[in-house]
Amino acid sequence: MTKVFLLLKSVIAAIFLLNLLASCSSVGRTLPTATVYPAQTDTATAYNYLIGPGDTLNIFVWRNPEVSGSFIVRPDGKITTSLAEDIPASGKTPTQLARIIEERLSIYLREPIVSITIEDFVGPYSEQIRVIGEATEPSAVSYGKNMTLLDVMIAVGGLTDFADGNDAVLVRIENGKQKQYQLFIEDLIKYGDIKANVDLLPGDIIVIPEAWF
Repeated sequence: MTKVFLLLKSVIAAIFLLNLLASCSSVGRTLPTATVYPAQTDTATAYNYLIGPGDTLNIFVWRNPEVSGSFIVRPDGKITTSLAEDIPASGKTPTQLARIIEERLSIYLREPIVSITIEDFVGPYSEQIRVIGEATEPSAVSYGKNMTLLDVMIAVGGLTDFADGNDAVLVRIENGKQKQYQLFIEDLIKYGDIKANVDLLPGDIIVIPEAWF
């Protein structure tokens, strides 16, 4: 009787585990795909730096040092200054944000003049270049004007020993759709083939696969 009971108990436990795994699998399939936020830059020549969460802003209000200072953009993309709270900052140029702050401060100050400089550059996620896969240091890289593939690969430390650099793919959002382009990173880095260097844009994703030996 004891053996039958233990066997029955094991069967029930196994059925419970299978149901749990099936439930987890079902939950996984219902997750929505990531929302696509295209970059606001179509060409390298049209690039303007956009403020993003994590940026440190130095806000100077002329003749009003008591309301000037350094402020960090919160994860929600907003900042709070000495006289104005919850100002949307992410996705705006420093000049655009300066005009917004001037309007907010005009409630308290007469004709405020605001200038903004950025101390730590991060930028919005939509404007960063992401490198994943077999890079030495896979990471998100803040875009700089006229940045190329070579610049980004230097920033991530190049390829690992297991990378298939000539089978890498660049994913870019164009007209709301994802497009893929082949990259020849190994030719560029190992053999100095400058023709393999290409211009990059904010929001680009570089995927470097592992080589099959």
